[in-house]
This record gives sequence, C-alpha cells and structure tokens, in this order.
Amino acid sequence: MKIKFTLFLLLLSTPLLLIYCGCSKDVPATIYKTQNVIIVIVDGPRLSETWNYPTRQFIPHRSALLSKGVFCSEFYNNGTTSTNPGHTAVCTGVYANINNGGAEYPTYPSIFQYWLKTFDRPKSEAWVIATKDKLEVLSDCKDVNWKGTYRPSTDCGNLGLGTGYREDLTTFISATTKLTANHIRLALINFKQPDAAGHGADSSAYLQGILDTDNYIYQLWNQLQGDDFYKNRTTLIVTNDHGRHTAGHLDGYISHGDGCDGCRHIEFFAIGPDFKESYTCSTPYEQIDISATIGELMGFSIPTSNGKVMKDILKK
Repeated sequence: MKIKFTLFLLLLSTPLLLIYCGCSKDVPATIYKTQNVIIVIVDGPRLSETWNYPTRQFIPHRSALLSKGVFCSEFYNNGTTSTNPGHTAVCTGVYANINNGGAEYPTYPSIFQYWLKTFDRPKSEAWVIATKDKLEVLSDCKDVNWKGTYRPSTDCGNLGLGTGYREDLTTFISATTKLTANHIRLALINFKQPDAAGHGADSSAYLQGILDTDNYIYQLWNQLQGDDFYKNRTTLIVTNDHGRHTAGHLDGYISHGDGCDGCRHIEFFAIGPDFKESYTCSTPYEQIDISATIGELMGFSIPTSNGKVMKDILKK
C-alpha cells in the first residue's frame, strides 16, 4: 500500500516539475506564455523627446500601444553611456566599459548564447540585426568557456564588422524579412538614426529619426500579431543604449557619455502576453535587468548576469 501511495504522489508532482525545470529542448517549459522575445534598441534619444515629451508626438504609436503594454518611468543605464557598452549591458546583464568601436567582445556570454545552449536550438532562431556594424561583437564573448560557441546569427552594418553603418530602413527590411523566413525566437534589432543625427547637430533629423523608428516598431508589432507563430506568444521590448546630454552641457543634445540624467535616464517599453496592460511602473529598474527578465520569461538561467527580474511589470 505504501508503494502505491508513493507512486501516486510522484505522478501528481510530475507535471509541476515539468513546468519549472525547463526540461524540454524544444519549447521552454515555464509558467509564462512568452515563447519569443524581440528587443528593439533605439540608439541615443533622450527621454525628454520620447516618453517625457508633453504630447509624446514623436512616439505616437508606442504611446497608443501603452494601452496594451507597460512603460517604466524610472529606467536607467547605470554603466557607461555609449553604444557598445549599453548594448552589452542589455545582452549580458553586466555593465562593462568595453571598446565602443567594435574592437572588443563582451567578457561574459549573452542571452543568445545561454538560450541557444539551454534548448539546443539552431542559430537561425537567434539574431543580432543592427544598423551599426560594430554591434556584431554582441554575438560572442571573451569567456574561454563560451568563446566561439553557441553564437547567434548576425546581420550588422553593410556586410558585418568593419564594413560601416547602413540606413535604418535597410535594417528594418532585413529584420521583418528574417522574422518571416526564419521564425526567430530571440532577436535584438538596433536602429541608429536618432544618435547619428544628434551627433551631426541636426535637430530636425534627430526628431524625425525618433518618429521614423516609432513607425518601424509599430509595423514590426503589427507583423508579429499577423503571424500565428508570433501572435499571443511574443514579447516586444523597446529600450535605448543611452540617452544624450541635457541642456546644462555646452553642446546640449549633440553628445553623450557621462552620468547626467539625460544620458542615464532612458526608455523601457514592453508589450506581450505576460506584461501588465496600460501600466506605468515607477519602480527603479536598469539595463542589466532586461537579461534576467528575458531568462525568466523564456525559461533559462543566466548565472553571470547581475540583473534582477522586473517582477512589478509582469502579470504573474
């Protein structure tokens, strides 16, 4: 009788074990509905021209989508406020002052490498797609236990690292095409125009770049919702690598790179099946928390990440 009762208890507990252990190498077994995550990093706008602009006129689509998503009003880059360090913090969960020109790989493995290894997925399901060629370094790391292994696919710049930047429209077309063709499960997409125009001291192009990127994000979300593979099982995260100087600096919005509020205080917007809706979160979070939150949603651990799960913005 004791043997039968023990077996009965074991059978009852088995489904719960499967839910939490992430045993499947096909679909992550978690309590969440998210099976795919797309991160869009808009390079270099200030929050004062996006979510904190009085009318939000340069992000009309994201402002409208907030009825189905969440915005974190206190979200920060607490590391080096430059492109490659900012992207690295998002992907690895570790702040590192790495070379900003693409001459250095991150020290620690990224969410892409951890996810590909955990679930033994093909690299065609994980992508780094960037207007800036130097961001190809996000596909690998210097850790000797990971270097050269479990690397995601890349499409960065004209033809890869060292070939120069391209137009954001080219990146948008590449990303939307690959999403359809490859059914990507985990991706990062970078758009450069706000940052490039800011450095060029072209205020009109800077604001237009923010508006254009908002339109790309809107079209991307509509594409995800129109594809049965992505619909109701995909999270879209929009953030920045850094902001720009505030008016107190000599060159104003033209540059970035220090610890001023304009450079550190950045965007976090998320929409997907596991996020609260029409919700503005005032809990302070930061770039490195994105990796931990993605790991939580998709059912894999990132032991080298220093981030924490952004629990306040999740339904469960």
